[in-house]
Amino acid sequence: MEKEYFAHETAVIDEGCKIGKGTRIWHFSHIMTDSEIGENCNIGQNVVISPGVKLGRNVKVQNNVSIYTGVICEDDVFLGPSMVFTNIVNPRSAVVRKNQYVPTLVEKGASIGANSTIICGNKIGMFAFIGAGAVVTKEVKAYALVIGNPARQTGWMSEYGHKLEFGIDGIAVCPESGEKYKLENGSVSRIN
Repeated sequence: MEKEYFAHETAVIDEGCKIGKGTRIWHFSHIMTDSEIGENCNIGQNVVISPGVKLGRNVKVQNNVSIYTGVICEDDVFLGPSMVFTNIVNPRSAVVRKNQYVPTLVEKGASIGANSTIICGNKIGMFAFIGAGAVVTKEVKAYALVIGNPARQTGWMSEYGHKLEFGIDGIAVCPESGEKYKLENGSVSRIN
């Protein structure tokens, strides 16, 4: 059976991977055993996807990204150039902790900026936006905009990636899509 995805001739794809239809894997990337990549993903150059990693549909992984065991990215996640996930809280070269990996979940539609670091054990909420170079050390709420080291929340983002400005009524409108959002009790949700 012919494969339904594209892999550059320099990519290394281990036995036992599941790779969805329409996915593209570029130069010098390594997809390790037991990882799962959904349909229509784009895996940039020099990317490492470790054993057991799961990527949903339409995930964009830019160049030089390391995705370590324990990471799950849901559909439509964007991983910016040279960002990295960790999977051990207290790594030591001389101490083997492969049975102590701490899971990280990136929910649907979240974007993680270039050169960011996501410390393991944290959840990145739906459509959250992690600014370039941020170091995430705790959970990030859905639609939250976080920046800095350590990352701190500075606002809220629409599903189209625009900073939301809330009126006194707690309502904001995305300037691109026209979708409305409600800020209530420290959380944002889209109004249908």
